[in-house]
Amino acid sequence: LGLLANFYGNIGHSLSPAWAWASSFLILIIIMLFLIGFARVVGYGPFVGIIAALYIAYALYAAFPYQSLLPSAPALTALAARILLYLGFFIIGYLILRRIAASDFINIGSVGLIVLSFLTAGFIMMLAYQEFPVREIYHFSPKLALLFANEQWFFAWFIAPLIGLFVFSE
Repeated sequence: LGLLANFYGNIGHSLSPAWAWASSFLILIIIMLFLIGFARVVGYGPFVGIIAALYIAYALYAAFPYQSLLPSAPALTALAARILLYLGFFIIGYLILRRIAASDFINIGSVGLIVLSFLTAGFIMMLAYQEFPVREIYHFSPKLALLFANEQWFFAWFIAPLIGLFVFSE
Protein backbone atom coordinates (compact mmCIF):
# COMPACT_ATOMS: atom_id res chain seq x y z
CA LEU A 1 0.00 0.00 0.00
CA GLY A 2 2.87 2.37 0.82
CA LEU A 3 4.49 1.57 -2.55
CA LEU A 4 1.22 2.38 -4.34
CA ALA A 5 0.86 5.69 -2.47
CA ASN A 6 4.48 6.54 -3.31
CA PHE A 7 3.82 5.73 -7.00
CA TYR A 8 0.75 7.98 -7.19
CA GLY A 9 2.55 10.68 -5.23
CA ASN A 10 5.38 10.66 -7.78
CA ILE A 11 2.91 10.89 -10.67
CA GLY A 12 1.15 13.81 -9.01
CA HIS A 13 4.46 15.52 -8.35
CA SER A 14 5.68 15.07 -11.93
CA LEU A 15 2.38 16.33 -13.36
CA SER A 16 2.15 19.38 -11.10
CA PRO A 17 4.20 21.76 -13.31
CA ALA A 18 2.20 20.70 -16.38
CA TRP A 19 -1.09 20.97 -14.48
CA ALA A 20 -0.07 24.34 -13.02
CA TRP A 21 0.69 25.65 -16.51
CA ALA A 22 -2.54 24.24 -18.00
CA SER A 23 -4.69 25.51 -15.16
CA SER A 24 -3.21 29.00 -15.57
CA PHE A 25 -4.52 29.07 -19.13
CA LEU A 26 -7.63 26.92 -18.61
CA ILE A 27 -10.19 29.55 -19.58
CA LEU A 28 -8.26 30.40 -22.76
CA ILE A 29 -7.98 26.68 -23.61
CA ILE A 30 -11.72 26.14 -23.04
CA ILE A 31 -12.67 29.02 -25.36
CA MET A 32 -10.20 27.78 -27.96
CA LEU A 33 -11.57 24.21 -27.82
CA PHE A 34 -15.13 25.53 -28.11
CA LEU A 35 -14.18 27.48 -31.25
CA ILE A 36 -12.42 24.47 -32.78
CA GLY A 37 -15.42 22.26 -32.04
CA PHE A 38 -17.82 24.85 -33.43
CA ALA A 39 -15.87 25.12 -36.68
CA ARG A 40 -15.61 21.32 -37.03
CA VAL A 41 -19.33 20.74 -36.38
CA VAL A 42 -20.99 23.73 -38.04
CA GLY A 43 -18.42 24.60 -40.70
CA TYR A 44 -15.84 27.22 -41.53
CA GLY A 45 -18.29 29.78 -42.91
CA PRO A 46 -20.13 30.15 -39.58
CA PHE A 47 -16.75 30.14 -37.79
CA VAL A 48 -15.57 33.10 -39.87
CA GLY A 49 -18.96 34.69 -39.19
CA ILE A 50 -18.26 34.45 -35.45
CA ILE A 51 -14.91 36.16 -35.85
CA ALA A 52 -16.39 38.98 -37.94
CA ALA A 53 -19.39 39.34 -35.59
CA LEU A 54 -17.01 39.86 -32.65
CA TYR A 55 -15.67 42.94 -34.46
CA ILE A 56 -19.13 44.24 -35.30
CA ALA A 57 -20.23 43.75 -31.69
CA TYR A 58 -17.20 45.58 -30.35
CA ALA A 59 -17.74 48.53 -32.70
CA LEU A 60 -21.38 48.79 -31.64
CA TYR A 61 -20.53 48.29 -27.96
CA ALA A 62 -17.81 50.96 -28.04
CA ALA A 63 -20.14 53.43 -29.77
CA PHE A 64 -23.19 52.65 -27.60
CA PRO A 65 -24.22 56.05 -26.19
CA TYR A 66 -26.12 54.76 -23.13
CA GLN A 67 -23.43 52.83 -21.27
CA SER A 68 -23.69 55.27 -18.39
CA LEU A 69 -27.22 53.93 -17.78
CA LEU A 70 -25.93 50.39 -17.23
CA PRO A 71 -25.61 49.33 -13.59
CA SER A 72 -22.19 49.78 -12.01
CA ALA A 73 -22.76 47.83 -8.79
CA PRO A 74 -22.78 45.13 -7.58
CA ALA A 75 -19.88 43.82 -9.66
CA LEU A 76 -21.71 40.73 -10.92
CA THR A 77 -24.68 42.79 -12.11
CA ALA A 78 -22.40 45.31 -13.84
CA LEU A 79 -20.52 42.51 -15.59
CA ALA A 80 -23.72 40.71 -16.62
CA ALA A 81 -25.26 43.91 -18.04
CA ARG A 82 -22.20 44.68 -20.16
CA ILE A 83 -21.78 41.11 -21.37
CA LEU A 84 -25.48 40.87 -22.28
CA LEU A 85 -25.25 44.15 -24.22
CA TYR A 86 -22.18 42.90 -26.09
CA LEU A 87 -23.83 39.50 -26.65
CA GLY A 88 -26.91 41.20 -28.10
CA PHE A 89 -24.74 43.15 -30.54
CA PHE A 90 -22.81 39.96 -31.34
CA ILE A 91 -25.96 37.96 -32.13
CA ILE A 92 -27.33 40.70 -34.37
CA GLY A 93 -24.01 40.98 -36.23
CA TYR A 94 -23.69 37.22 -36.59
CA LEU A 95 -27.22 36.79 -37.94
CA ILE A 96 -26.69 39.56 -40.47
CA LEU A 97 -23.34 38.13 -41.58
CA ARG A 98 -24.69 34.59 -41.91
CA ARG A 99 -27.53 35.91 -44.01
CA ILE A 100 -25.50 38.04 -46.41
CA ALA A 101 -21.77 37.45 -46.27
CA ALA A 102 -20.17 34.40 -44.66
CA SER A 103 -19.46 31.74 -47.24
CA ASP A 104 -19.59 28.00 -46.61
CA PHE A 105 -16.87 27.49 -49.22
CA ILE A 106 -14.04 28.69 -47.03
CA ASN A 107 -11.23 26.20 -46.58
CA ILE A 108 -9.09 26.31 -43.44
CA GLY A 109 -6.65 23.52 -42.60
CA SER A 110 -6.32 21.93 -39.18
CA VAL A 111 -3.26 23.98 -38.21
CA GLY A 112 -4.99 27.16 -39.41
CA LEU A 113 -8.09 26.26 -37.42
CA ILE A 114 -6.05 25.78 -34.24
CA VAL A 115 -4.17 29.06 -34.77
CA LEU A 116 -7.35 30.98 -35.63
CA SER A 117 -9.13 29.52 -32.61
CA PHE A 118 -6.24 30.54 -30.35
CA LEU A 119 -6.12 34.07 -31.80
CA THR A 120 -9.89 34.46 -31.52
CA ALA A 121 -9.90 33.10 -27.96
CA GLY A 122 -7.15 35.63 -27.17
CA PHE A 123 -9.27 38.40 -28.70
CA ILE A 124 -12.25 37.34 -26.54
CA MET A 125 -10.04 37.21 -23.44
CA MET A 126 -8.59 40.66 -24.19
CA LEU A 127 -12.10 42.07 -24.52
CA ALA A 128 -13.09 40.44 -21.24
CA TYR A 129 -9.98 41.69 -19.48
CA GLN A 130 -9.87 45.24 -20.86
CA GLU A 131 -13.49 46.16 -21.67
CA PHE A 132 -15.68 44.33 -19.16
CA PRO A 133 -15.37 44.40 -15.37
CA VAL A 134 -14.41 40.70 -15.31
CA ARG A 135 -11.42 41.23 -13.01
CA GLU A 136 -13.78 42.18 -10.19
CA ILE A 137 -15.46 38.76 -10.42
CA TYR A 138 -12.78 36.42 -11.80
CA HIS A 139 -9.14 36.60 -10.77
CA PHE A 140 -6.91 35.72 -13.70
CA SER A 141 -3.79 33.72 -13.00
CA PRO A 142 -0.62 35.82 -13.08
CA LYS A 143 0.57 33.98 -16.19
CA LEU A 144 -2.68 34.66 -18.04
CA ALA A 145 -2.76 38.26 -16.81
CA LEU A 146 0.64 38.82 -18.45
CA LEU A 147 -0.99 38.22 -21.83
CA PHE A 148 -3.96 40.52 -21.34
CA ALA A 149 -3.17 43.12 -18.65
CA ASN A 150 -1.04 45.37 -20.86
CA GLU A 151 -3.37 47.85 -22.59
CA GLN A 152 -0.76 48.41 -25.30
CA TRP A 153 -1.32 44.83 -26.49
CA PHE A 154 -5.03 45.45 -27.06
CA PHE A 155 -4.52 46.33 -30.72
CA ALA A 156 -2.31 43.30 -31.34
CA TRP A 157 -4.92 40.91 -29.90
CA PHE A 158 -7.65 42.91 -31.65
CA ILE A 159 -6.13 42.51 -35.10
CA ALA A 160 -4.64 39.01 -34.66
CA PRO A 161 -7.75 37.05 -35.81
CA LEU A 162 -8.00 39.20 -38.95
CA ILE A 163 -4.38 38.52 -39.82
CA GLY A 164 -4.99 34.84 -39.10
CA LEU A 165 -7.98 34.81 -41.47
CA PHE A 166 -5.90 36.47 -44.16
CA VAL A 167 -3.09 33.93 -43.74
CA PHE A 168 -5.01 30.70 -43.21
CA SER A 169 -8.24 30.94 -45.21
CA GLU A 170 -8.42 29.91 -48.84
